[in-house]
Amino acid sequence: MIEHDGRYAVLHPTIAEAARRAGADRVGLIDVGRPAGLNLGVDRVAIAYGDTLAGEAASPVQVECSVVGDEPIPRTPFPAVEHRTVVHRAPLDPADPDDRAQILRSAGGGSARLAAEIELAAGLSVHRVAGDPVVGVSTAVAAVPDDVLPVVLTTWSLSRFARPRRLRFVDALVAASTTRTVAWVSVEGVGVAPTVPTLGDRPASGHSIMAVALGGPARRDLTGEAVGRCWSRGRFVSWFPSPRR
Repeated sequence: MIEHDGRYAVLHPTIAEAARRAGADRVGLIDVGRPAGLNLGVDRVAIAYGDTLAGEAASPVQVECSVVGDEPIPRTPFPAVEHRTVVHRAPLDPADPDDRAQILRSAGGGSARLAAEIELAAGLSVHRVAGDPVVGVSTAVAAVPDDVLPVVLTTWSLSRFARPRRLRFVDALVAASTTRTVAWVSVEGVGVAPTVPTLGDRPASGHSIMAVALGGPARRDLTGEAVGRCWSRGRFVSWFPSPRR
């Protein structure tokens, strides 16, 4: 069994929730700020929330997540992933030996769990958009087929942006959603994502907020709605009761 940190555990139910809200059963995932795009394999991993299993049980990448509180992780069906894109200044290809070595170096060395993730990612068909993510995210959204919901993913990546660039990133998402529905799944520290509520939590408080935002022709902004909190990069998750959803 290959263990991993909890990025997949927070993304899986939040992507499913975004698709449910948009009425979509097919999505195009756009991973922003993560050069290797490992998040794009979220539908191919196995995730255990206690006794509840999500994803592909036989996956070589096995994730365990502890649920905090009484609210269970929803069993919302996960949409079919029809399109996968990485947006980064210098995206990496896990199938390329040199890029694979760079991924391992950036992680501080190899491990069985990372090797399994890289192997999984190497088998995916992924589009790569090189350049400033504030500009590239619009290109990535436009490349998703019209009948597929673009779902933009930011997992602890906006913290690398200065606040003015975070605001420009949200503006770019709003502009990309003027002619179609676009979902944004955000997992960031408190106060990092500009349009995600802080719920009264203090910045740098040790946990992150999971949020969903939908943009489209009938919407004028991209205000996120918090669906849960997570700790230790998703090893612990608290999903909010249904009134918040």
